[in-house]
Amino acid sequence: MTDLSTPAPTWTRYVAIGDSFTEGLWDVNPDDDARCRGWADILAVRLSSRRTAAGVDPLEYANLAIRGRLLGPILTDQLPTALALEPNLVSLVGGGNDILRPTIDVDHLADRLEAAVVELRASGADVLLSTGMNPVDSALMRRTRHRVGIFNSYVWSIARRHDAQVLDLWGMQSLRDWRMWSEDRIHLTTEGHARVAQAALVGLGLEPDDAAWDDPLTPLPPVPRLEKAMSDAVWLREHVYPWATRRLRHRSSGDLRTPKRPELGPVEGPFAGPTPVDGGSRATGSAG
Repeated sequence: MTDLSTPAPTWTRYVAIGDSFTEGLWDVNPDDDARCRGWADILAVRLSSRRTAAGVDPLEYANLAIRGRLLGPILTDQLPTALALEPNLVSLVGGGNDILRPTIDVDHLADRLEAAVVELRASGADVLLSTGMNPVDSALMRRTRHRVGIFNSYVWSIARRHDAQVLDLWGMQSLRDWRMWSEDRIHLTTEGHARVAQAALVGLGLEPDDAAWDDPLTPLPPVPRLEKAMSDAVWLREHVYPWATRRLRHRSSGDLRTPKRPELGPVEGPFAGPTPVDGGSRATGSAG
C-alpha cells in the first residue's frame, strides 16, 4: 500500500468531464445504489485521502460526465461549466462514442480535443487525458481498433505538446479479462473501475495504492462453445438491439440526464474497495 506520509497531492479542485466511462457505469455506489460511482470518483477519494492524511484540506470534486455523450457535446456543454469552477485538475476523457461510428473523422476529433486541452492549460489547470482501450479481444469492437490506435497516437502527442498527463487504458493488461467488464461488454465492473483509478494515479505521476494494480486475475477454464453462443444471443437481444434502436432514432442513453455531481464539494469519508473477483462468475463473449 502507498505510504500516505509522502507529500500531499497539490491539486485542490478536480473536475471530471466525459461520457459513461467517467460517469462510472456500472460501478454501483456503495453509499447510493441509485447512482454509479466509477474510477473518477475513486480517484477523487484517493487524492483527497492523501491530502487529509498529510494534514491539509480535502480535495474538492465535481463530476459533469453524462453517459452517451459524443466529444462535441462534452466540449460544448461540460467544458465551459468545468472552467467556470476554476479547477486546477481536469480529467477530459471523450471520443469513444464517436469512434464507434465508422464514418468518424479521427483527425478532426483530435483537433477538437487539442483545442480543449489548450483552453484548459491556459486556465492554469493540469489535464488528464486517456487513451482508448485495446479492443483486440472483442470480435465486434475489434473493427474500431485502427481508429482507436490513431486516436491514441494523437492523445500522446497532444499530451506531450501541452504538458498534459495520460491515463493509459490501452496498456492495461488486466482489462483484457472479461471479469473486468459488465454484462453489456462495453462498460467496466466495480473491479475494472478500481483498477482504472489506480492507472489514473500512475498517469498523474503518483504512486498507486497497490503495486499489483494491473496484475492479471487467476485464469479461468475455457468457456464451452454452446455456453458462449447462448451468452452471445442474450447479449445481442438485451444490449446490442436496444443500442442500435437508439442510434436509428437518434437518441442517447443520456438524454434528459443531468450530471451526478455538478458542483464542487469536499471529498470526505472512507474508501469502499471493490469486491474481489477471482473465483467469480465466468466471463463470456465479446465487448461489442
